[in-house]
Amino acid sequence: MALLNILEFPDPRLRKVAEPITEVDDGIRQLCKDMFETMYEAPGIGLAATQVNVHKRLLVCDISEDQSQPLVFINPEIQQFSEAVSSYDEGCLSVPGYFEEVERPDSIVITALDQNGETFQLQIDGLLSTCIQHEIDHLNGKLFVDYLSPIKRKRIRSKLEKQHKKRA
Repeated sequence: MALLNILEFPDPRLRKVAEPITEVDDGIRQLCKDMFETMYEAPGIGLAATQVNVHKRLLVCDISEDQSQPLVFINPEIQQFSEAVSSYDEGCLSVPGYFEEVERPDSIVITALDQNGETFQLQIDGLLSTCIQHEIDHLNGKLFVDYLSPIKRKRIRSKLEKQHKKRA
C-alpha cells in the first residue's frame, strides 16, 4: 500500500468532474487500499478519488472510531434524498484546519458498486449520509466551501494560499 498526496484547495484539479469506472479490476482495488491508508493516516473519515488526483468515481469512508467499518462506493448515485435536513460541522482533508456548518439532507438512498463490481443499495442517515454526500460532491468538482458565503470562502482560500507559499 502507499500513501497518496491529497490535493488542497484551491487546487484547480479538485474542480474536475470524475469519470465513471468501467471495470472494477485489481488496479481499482489497489487504489481503494491506498485511499484507505491515506484517509486513516490523515486522519479522516472519507476520501474521494478526486482528492488524490484520480478522476474516477470512487470514494471510501469509515466513520467508526476504531477504523473497523471501511466502505467502498464505486460509481455512487444518490437515488433519493430525505426532506429532513441536518447540519454538521464539516471538515475536509483538502481544506485542512477548517470546519464549518453545512446543511444537507439527513438521509439518502444510494446505489453503487463494491470492490467486486457487485451492485448494492443502502439507505443511510446521520454522519455517514453527510460523509457520503460530501465525498460525492468531490466527484462532481464541488467542495464544502462552496456552501459557505463568498466572504468565508475567500478568507479560507487566502489563508491556505499563504500556507502553501510558506511550504514551497
